[in-house]
Amino acid sequence: MTYKSFSIDIDDDGIVLMTIDLPGQSMNVWNADLMADFPKFIDEFIGNDDIKGLVITSGKASGFLAGADLNMLGATKATTMAEAFEGAWALNATLRKMETCGNSNKDLVKGAAHAKPVACALNGLALGGGLELALACHYRVCADHPKIQLGLPESQVGLLPGGGGTQRLPRLIGLQGAGMMIMSGKPANPQAALAQGVVNEVAPADQVVAKAKQWVKDNPKASAPWDKKGFKFPGGAGSMDPRSVPLYMGASTMALKQSKGNYPAIQAILSCLYEGSMLPIDTALRVESKYFTKLLSGPNAKNMIRTLFINKQAAEKGAARPQDVPASDLKKVGVLGGGLMGSGITHVTAKGGMDVIVLDRSVEDAQKAVAYSQKIVDKAVKRGKMTQEKADAFMARITPTDNYDDLKDVDLIIEAVFERPDVKADVIKKTEAVIGKDVIFASNTSTLPITGLAKHSERPDQFIGMHFFSPVEKMPLLEIIPGEKTGDKALAVALDYNAKIRKTPIVVKDVRGFYTNRVFPPYAGEAMLMISEGVSMTLIENAAVHMGMPIGPLAVVDETTLKLGYDVMQSTKEELGDEYKPSGNEDLFELMVNKLGRSGRRFGAGFYDYDDKGNKKGLWKGITDHFPPAEVQPSVEEVQQRLMFIQLIATAQCYHEEVVSDPQSADLGAIFGWGFAPWTGGPMSHIDTMGVDNFVRIADSLAQKHGERFNPPMSFREKADKGETFYKAA
Repeated sequence: MTYKSFSIDIDDDGIVLMTIDLPGQSMNVWNADLMADFPKFIDEFIGNDDIKGLVITSGKASGFLAGADLNMLGATKATTMAEAFEGAWALNATLRKMETCGNSNKDLVKGAAHAKPVACALNGLALGGGLELALACHYRVCADHPKIQLGLPESQVGLLPGGGGTQRLPRLIGLQGAGMMIMSGKPANPQAALAQGVVNEVAPADQVVAKAKQWVKDNPKASAPWDKKGFKFPGGAGSMDPRSVPLYMGASTMALKQSKGNYPAIQAILSCLYEGSMLPIDTALRVESKYFTKLLSGPNAKNMIRTLFINKQAAEKGAARPQDVPASDLKKVGVLGGGLMGSGITHVTAKGGMDVIVLDRSVEDAQKAVAYSQKIVDKAVKRGKMTQEKADAFMARITPTDNYDDLKDVDLIIEAVFERPDVKADVIKKTEAVIGKDVIFASNTSTLPITGLAKHSERPDQFIGMHFFSPVEKMPLLEIIPGEKTGDKALAVALDYNAKIRKTPIVVKDVRGFYTNRVFPPYAGEAMLMISEGVSMTLIENAAVHMGMPIGPLAVVDETTLKLGYDVMQSTKEELGDEYKPSGNEDLFELMVNKLGRSGRRFGAGFYDYDDKGNKKGLWKGITDHFPPAEVQPSVEEVQQRLMFIQLIATAQCYHEEVVSDPQSADLGAIFGWGFAPWTGGPMSHIDTMGVDNFVRIADSLAQKHGERFNPPMSFREKADKGETFYKAA
């Protein structure tokens, strides 16, 4: 029998070598072909007496098997929960069949039957369903390479391991170790996996298949530990075991602390561990599939899979790139400005394998970008993450200069000078005088419209905006902003550059503030309005964090500085004149920045107090001298609703005005731009989940109570009336 997704080779000893190698795929995953082929082979494996054992490996240099195809999971359709369960149970059932060779646990425990031996030769990373396949084998040999990852990352997309991971792993390494590994989703390297007991042996990569075959040959009769008489969980298990009871209590507390109750997968994983530890393996596996089905059928996992995997991957592969423009080969990039942003852009460009000419007013100023990267690579060398040889090669790609003539051979220009139109206009003209006629000029600006800046260019069709976020080397989002006259080539080159630096890109409309800087200020502003109303700053910060935001809004304001917020407010006033609409925070900005000098962390004080090293000491208690606490504080839920809906409204307004042209970009920009709660899948996904009609109803209620800033756009009212959603139903 032949198979699409793997090849089969039987040696003279009757041992089958299965080499998984999905055609046309860069990485092996559990896709439709493998899901169809594997059960057929297992039936052949069990029924063919000439087959004495099995070794499973990969034909991909990229790794062993990276888990389930999330595109397939995201598109899963079932008319009933029973049907959904059977779909979820299919892989679990097949792996169990392979593990037992079709025998019952009862017969295996009694010694009345044995399974044919199955070993796994892990010649690369094994994640999710890839590691679960390995765990269902009787023996695991892993290649000795520190970069190989072995883990169960399903919790990061709102799921749990659905191929036996929550049951086999704790039976191998104990509940505590397994629980930490599954809930965190963090992988282990081969040596750590060996020490834990996840794998049985670590060997040179060119020996893993031979060693796996030898084990199969030496062990003609096999059984998993849990299919043998007298098996007990390492470290104890069950509801009454004094060794495991503290674990359940502690794990629940730790999980709640990390997830804030927003991630159903964490609670489901704990339930699988708890219930499964008191049940026979076959029943425990069905319990796992039950919880997996529940998660996969719910909105949380669907939204997270769609945004954090499917749409993210599509954006990073250039979904917005004009297809008729030939790919550009970017080898040398000119970065204008050696300040904080220019230094960060220089670093990620060099990391992307490109040479960088970084230009500033003086070589000394440009040298700051070199020092910035040097500090990062030195730290990487010190921690063993980079060799000195690679660090030296990295730094050799960066050349500081104050001479515009040094830019003559670059393939792309990225400008990152001061946020002043006159300064930018000056460098645009000086740069265009020396660069090639077909070189794209990108401006890194957070607020200034690209169309206005392009007026200073002699080639506005080759002018485009790239809005990076600080710190550039850590922040994953890149906003790409075409101006009114920007051509397809400029957009294509911007996305080709992004592919090299590996950011998540979104293409947004050329308006003041673009997308993220139109949504985050109202969110921060709402938190500050609450301060003016006498709401406790502690309540505001904790409510935001428990809502799923990475840190509180006041902490973010301190990081970005109140001074920046004040300056933006002043420049907006100047630009709009009589049309300027007060935000309600003018007095607070004036007090904090001009009267008290509490302009943010960089200035030593803001909403938080800081020590000499810039570490938080706690929220500033003196705020109550200026804004006395309200006698009746709002509930956590009321604060969370205001903080959540002000973001939803601002996002909705951007979508209404086509600042973002699709819900995918809005969701990606929110999560990766300002840290919008990932468990929702993003603001547009969250609106769909609650129902557009419900969103409009709650927004209207908030508008009546707190002001017109909560009014939803008319297009959302129309959507609500029609009963429509922004994403098509799966």
